[in-house]
Amino acid sequence: MIRFAVLAFVLPGMAEAACRQALALGLDVSGSVDATEYRMQLDGLATALNSERVQEVLFIQPDAPVQILVYEWSGPFDQTVVVQWTPIATAHDLAQITAKLRSHRRATAAPTTAIGAAMLAGFAFLDDRPECWKRTLDLSGDGQTNTGPRPQDIGAHRTPNGVVVNGLVIGSGDRRGDDERFADIKELSSYYTSYVIRGSGSFVEVALGFEDYAAAMERKLMRELASLVMGEVAPDLRQ
Repeated sequence: MIRFAVLAFVLPGMAEAACRQALALGLDVSGSVDATEYRMQLDGLATALNSERVQEVLFIQPDAPVQILVYEWSGPFDQTVVVQWTPIATAHDLAQITAKLRSHRRATAAPTTAIGAAMLAGFAFLDDRPECWKRTLDLSGDGQTNTGPRPQDIGAHRTPNGVVVNGLVIGSGDRRGDDERFADIKELSSYYTSYVIRGSGSFVEVALGFEDYAAAMERKLMRELASLVMGEVAPDLRQ
């Protein structure tokens, strides 16, 4: 019989820490994201956080919880915090976060796409959580940088020590042929892989469109949360 256990990932000295992981999530709200896609993105994040699998990992160590911050980004000077740093130790904590995500209304911002500026903003947010065992920046986007500092020009010396940057690229939801859509997704994924993600174990997740955002976000959260889901083989003593 296969038994599955969720085991906390603990290194020497971590027992004294109050934060298992700081996870800053930056959401693209540039001009290419329409009103429907905007809601799919925020509601999709709420859905992913509320999934049974993600909750199991989030609540595994309530004495050293994951802390989450959510912000929107578009132009070089447009980064709006939706959810301030919040530890998730209980179902009530999670419910407060998802309620904020579902009730938040889009602010006026530039229509441009400034991934480099969004990255620097995320670094600044994570600098406020040096006590966390692991620090992760998670950038979602549906296009390449067209203004502000380019992500490839932000050197390693500007990345806070130990911070990992992951990406979630979102494919176009238009009615072009599948071959063209997949080509665009592949190109954007390659762009994020080459210039955006960084750090040990960093990766890019793909959503085929905003309608796939919740499922893609759940997959990504399961990979980046600072717990390990391990399977172990144990004999069935009833046999």
